[in-house]
Amino acid sequence: MTPMSLLVLGGAGYIGSHMVKRLLEEKEDVIVIDDLSKGHEKAVDKGAVFIKGDIRDKNLLRSVFEKYKIEAVFHFCAYMQIPESLVKPNDYFDNNIYGLIALIDVMKDFKINKLIFSSSAAVYGIPESSPINEETSKSPINPYGLTKLVMEQMMKWNGSAYGINWLAFRYFNVAGAQMDCSIGEDHHPESHLIPIVLEAAAGKREYVAMCGNDYATRDGYNIRDYVHVIDLVDAHYLGLTYLRKGGKSDVFNIGSKHGYSVKEVVDAVSEQTGINFKVINAPRRGGDPDELVADSEKIRHVLGWNPRYSDINTMIQSAWNWTKMHPNGFKQ
Repeated sequence: MTPMSLLVLGGAGYIGSHMVKRLLEEKEDVIVIDDLSKGHEKAVDKGAVFIKGDIRDKNLLRSVFEKYKIEAVFHFCAYMQIPESLVKPNDYFDNNIYGLIALIDVMKDFKINKLIFSSSAAVYGIPESSPINEETSKSPINPYGLTKLVMEQMMKWNGSAYGINWLAFRYFNVAGAQMDCSIGEDHHPESHLIPIVLEAAAGKREYVAMCGNDYATRDGYNIRDYVHVIDLVDAHYLGLTYLRKGGKSDVFNIGSKHGYSVKEVVDAVSEQTGINFKVINAPRRGGDPDELVADSEKIRHVLGWNPRYSDINTMIQSAWNWTKMHPNGFKQ
């Protein structure tokens, strides 16, 4: 009997590669599709089957579904740089929205009925209050966030039409790396706070700019919620288990329920690395909310998610260890 496989789209990226590693630890059979426009083939565990390709290529998807008996699909292949989405919105509509249309079209033909989707807190836009629960009003302020919201709605309607059970996980901020330093975060350009600050600690960046110090927060700097990438992929595996047991389609926030300000993150990096780097204050960026913190009670209650690495120092230290061991990321 042919074993059932799990398909990880975008499995060469930061989160996707950690998901692949997690699935292999559970002795799952894993197939990866990634076009390597953002990811790194070296990040894909050798225990997985790697196929270079684009989610929008229906013929490729059909060939994979014909060759392998796919039980469920993990979707990590959306474009995700907010500044880029503002200057190249059609690239985001094409890759993200059309990519999901192509995927669902082929999934329904092969009667694959489990889909786990990487969504984002960007669907909320600038919320009126914090912490944010799943019912908080949604008003994205950039094309990236809009695509994620549209994709959630697409899964809702297509799921009803074709019997696909899906889960959407709305991430807040993801950080950290594998504890053995085998894989970690390697984006070009980098837009996430913790790796940017670590680049300054490593001497790759002249300074860290903290944008805006007059927010309505405890220290004047905006506050964000961070979750360790290992805890994040643990949540996805719990989601797969939930769907396997007949769980119904749903949406979950993934966050720690505790926020850290930009200054607190910068200070923590300095403390964890033992390095004093240059920090400057810069003007606010447009559209930056004062505080984004997740109410993650739902995922804890429904899926039994219990993060193991929720301390910001653990996230920073694992990311710093990866940075020191791989100063050029996956290039070396």
